[in-house]
Formats: sequence, C-alpha cells, structure tokens
Amino acid sequence: MRKIVLEIADLDKRFAPIIEQSIKESTICDLATKKPDRSHFESLVTSVTSQQVSNAAAKAIRKRLIAECGKVTPANIAKLSDAQMRSAGLSAAKVKTIKGLAEASLEKIINFNKLHEQDDKEVYQSLTNLWGIGPWTVDMFMMFQLGRLNIWPVGDLGVRRGWEKLHRLKEEITPAQLIKKGEKFTPHRSVVAWYCWRVID
Repeated sequence: MRKIVLEIADLDKRFAPIIEQSIKESTICDLATKKPDRSHFESLVTSVTSQQVSNAAAKAIRKRLIAECGKVTPANIAKLSDAQMRSAGLSAAKVKTIKGLAEASLEKIINFNKLHEQDDKEVYQSLTNLWGIGPWTVDMFMMFQLGRLNIWPVGDLGVRRGWEKLHRLKEEITPAQLIKKGEKFTPHRSVVAWYCWRVID
C-alpha cells in the first residue's frame, strides 16, 4: 500500500502532505489489507443503514437492529416485523431494502457468499437489480468489504468535498467533472477516495 500511496502523491502533489502525514502517523490507507470481519450480507445491511445518516446514527441503528435480531443474517432479518425494524431507527425505505436483501438471499436470487468472485460490473449488476440498492451502496460494499481498489464513488458528497478542499476549489465539483479527474489514478481510485474522506475528517 505504501508504494500505491506514494504513486498517488507523485501523480497529484496536492495529495502529498496528507499522504506523508498518514505514513508518519502509521495511519496509511488500509483498504484491501485485512480480511472482512462480517459476512457480505451483513456488510450490505450496514451500508444500507449508513445511507444519508451520520456515522454515529448508523452505529446506533446497527446496535438496535442487532438487539432485535441477534446476528444479522437473512433468516434472522426475515423473522423481524417491519415495526421491529422501524423501532431500531430504520426508515420505511430502508426496511424494504433490507428485507429485499434477505429475500434475495433466502430465495437464492443472489449468492452473497460468492459476490467476491464476481468482477466489479457483475457485482454492480447483481446488487443494483435489488430495490433500494444504488451505486453508492455498491461502491461502499466493493471498497470496504471486497477490498476493490479501483472504485471511484463520485456520487459521495464527502469525496467531492475532500477533493475540493485538497485542490482549494472555490466552486463545487460535479460528479461528471470528478470522473474525468479520477481517470489518471486508475487502478487505485479507491485509495484516492479514502484520502479525500480523510481530508474532511
């Protein structure tokens, strides 16, 4: 990973200070460096609960959901009523999405345990066919669960704000503009996104 982040710093000098700081503090990007600590299904449920809420709110919701069902598995989620899930802090739309994930697993529409064997396009296609699963959720899943290093989540506000801050932009950058800016970082755009988030932490 050290070699990758140094290449990024060479490609765009604006990243050099934050990358040098992360090396000095031993807080270098750790994407794809450790084995996931949860199942693919549980990771997707976590991504859904994290949509458009703060990290603190997402953690609180996740904790309450676990209190309701125990281990987050398709079978345990399927047993919960909508009311139980709503009491954990999930919106009606998120309840529908998470129930849809459980149903897709139980009815063998998607084998979540084998998603890591698919390429990025196949993962996108498999998951975005499900109600409520959009590009942001799939991007987060592929970066943090599957450890894919070339994901460029331009729809994420934090990535755009981090890019703007690093490059001292006076105007907001659009997702379309950021797609072009990210091309030179292929095949390590996930790492660039990680450092964009780091800038605004």
